[in-house]
Amino acid sequence: MTEEEAFLTLHADIPRQGPGLPEDVHWAMDGLEVGRETRILDAGCGPGADLETLAEARPMAQIQGIEQIPHLAGEARERLAHFTNVEVVTGDMSALSGFYDFIWSAGAIYFLGVTEGLKLWRQSLALGGAIAFSEPVLEAAAPQAAKAFWADYPQITDYAGLQARVEAAGFEVVDHRALNTAAWAAYYMPLAARVARLRAGAGVELEPVLAEAEREITLWRAAPDHVRYELMLVRPGTGPS
Repeated sequence: MTEEEAFLTLHADIPRQGPGLPEDVHWAMDGLEVGRETRILDAGCGPGADLETLAEARPMAQIQGIEQIPHLAGEARERLAHFTNVEVVTGDMSALSGFYDFIWSAGAIYFLGVTEGLKLWRQSLALGGAIAFSEPVLEAAAPQAAKAFWADYPQITDYAGLQARVEAAGFEVVDHRALNTAAWAAYYMPLAARVARLRAGAGVELEPVLAEAEREITLWRAAPDHVRYELMLVRPGTGPS
């Protein structure tokens, strides 16, 4: 088993691949006034947790999910198979081919960079379109456990820095809110249960991956109010992109 295979084994068959709740999706759509008959993209949809919420909330919309990891895209297709208005494609979210009224991306834009990702996605926004995305933030006064949690993400900033990255892409912030402890628990509790199930038969290849997941969960539990994403609602501004 390769390191990549071990990682995929750990992350298979859990509801979501990052923090979030259905209420976050509803809040974003309400805040951006996403219509009923609209074109929606979930960029980096993972196994389809938020894609399912989008489909339930907007049954008349044309909805697409894009996911680069084939096995996660497969899980999303299976999960969304009973929706006739949803398509899941395996592909690169930096190379979109369609036009969308609303782009949702939960914890995935950091793969592109906030400024870079928004500039790319602006080219695929229909007139009047908007984007909702979540991105890690770390305030200067956060405890050491929170700083240790994000040690492998040196690009992280506080909220002011995140807003600056949004504005550097030519976008304006419509609204924002922190993803709370419950949103993180929705990810980490199933992941912790998955670690426990796999540990009994874990070989030498899987053991380091399980140990790292346990370390991550332990750091989050040490500072749950300070390890957070900010959910950003943004629209293209009137200035240059």
